[in-house]
Amino acid sequence: MPKSYVVAYAKAPPVIDGDLNDTAWQQAKWTDDFRDIEGDLKPDPRLQTNVKMLWDDSCLYIAAQIHDPNVWAYVKQHDEIVFHDNDFEVFINPNNTTHQYFELEYNALNTVFDLFLNKPYRNGGTPMFSWDAEGMHSAVKVQGTVNDPSAADKGWTIEIAIPFKAISLANNVQVPSEGTLWRINFSRVEWDTRPENGSYVKLKNNGGHNLPEHNWVWSPQGVVDMHCPERWGYLSFTKSNINNTGFSLPYFEQQKRYLWLIYYHEQLWYQQHQGYTASLKAFGLGKQVVINKNRNALSVEATPHQFMAFIRDEKDHITWAINQEGLVHSYK
Repeated sequence: MPKSYVVAYAKAPPVIDGDLNDTAWQQAKWTDDFRDIEGDLKPDPRLQTNVKMLWDDSCLYIAAQIHDPNVWAYVKQHDEIVFHDNDFEVFINPNNTTHQYFELEYNALNTVFDLFLNKPYRNGGTPMFSWDAEGMHSAVKVQGTVNDPSAADKGWTIEIAIPFKAISLANNVQVPSEGTLWRINFSRVEWDTRPENGSYVKLKNNGGHNLPEHNWVWSPQGVVDMHCPERWGYLSFTKSNINNTGFSLPYFEQQKRYLWLIYYHEQLWYQQHQGYTASLKAFGLGKQVVINKNRNALSVEATPHQFMAFIRDEKDHITWAINQEGLVHSYK
């Protein structure tokens, strides 16, 4: 089950300077500690990471506390591959369809790598590296030094202001309202290193290749792949007191879980049979499921190279659908 965060409306916007002692942040709650990207399949991270968020009518504000006794970063140019350093990453899907989402990466030098994806890589998505988060502002404050192995560091903090207009499509600025639901996740890439000649160098295996990086995230993905937006956490916007505002999984999200179950089955079926199937029975599913005491009809249409799965509430007649590219939408 993905994690959730109810984001408070800022009484006043935080000053984006990397210092998290700003009064504005006192009204925001910290997330749980980050976990390994695979969740319970791997040990918990050895270093702590937490995030908190705020919003107003113009921006989503993000603060992160990244504990690290050895702060280093060497990538300095915008849109270089920042995750070659230790970094902090933000993934946002405002329309909650798994398509048309945004990725932003930052290192301890506040070097930024930002991109837009029309759909996940698994579905043939093409990254748009030329996209820039216009108006985005970030700042880093290091508790210690950068690139000095002889010093004992505590870590680094980052503040980010992401304008809604920067992550809105076309000219339609999508400002959240009460109860708006986004998908979001955060990742921390951490490399194993050792000091050498006053610098940090990555540890290598017996074959001379870098050891795999650690991927620590807010909401575990269950797989080593951040580009599965359906597995990201839920971000719920409110102007109410967050102490009195909890999160419960919306009914339509419970419906969509059946669509994703079919999607994963269909992709496996395609690998094994070189085509999709319209048989729910092949997946051990019936044509009807009950969600919150409401009956829902399941169905699938398929050709060898395409499929569309549907779930329809028999009471309100709203239908949710998913296709072979993982695009989710509803209609009535």
